[in-house]
Amino acid sequence: QVQLVESGGGLVQAGGSLRLSCVASGSIFKINDMGWYRLAPGEQRELVAQITNGGSTNYADSVKGRFTISRDNAKNTVYLEMNNLKPEDTAVYYCNAQIVVLTTQYEWPYWGTGTQVTVSS
Repeated sequence: QVQLVESGGGLVQAGGSLRLSCVASGSIFKINDMGWYRLAPGEQRELVAQITNGGSTNYADSVKGRFTISRDNAKNTVYLEMNNLKPEDTAVYYCNAQIVVLTTQYEWPYWGTGTQVTVSS
């Protein structure tokens, strides 16, 4: 059994900052790519940022220069530092991790339950 638990969402004014965290736990052999997605009302799920276990990163154009993804492999944790937040960043943010589990040795995508980020104008 593998779980992803996000934290750090909340309400912030435009121009403010938030830091999201996501911890993976359970029968983990290895974690490959980790990332953050978001889903806003009436919109499709969007990849926000992604990071490989080697530290290579990829960002959506809409967040480049404002968001930073990082990870601590020893803690099975991925972070998303969000600066200069805009009202259009309002969404539920979901953590994703490609995890190889101990029992099967197969890689499988796991998702957190989401954390709400609301940016007021």
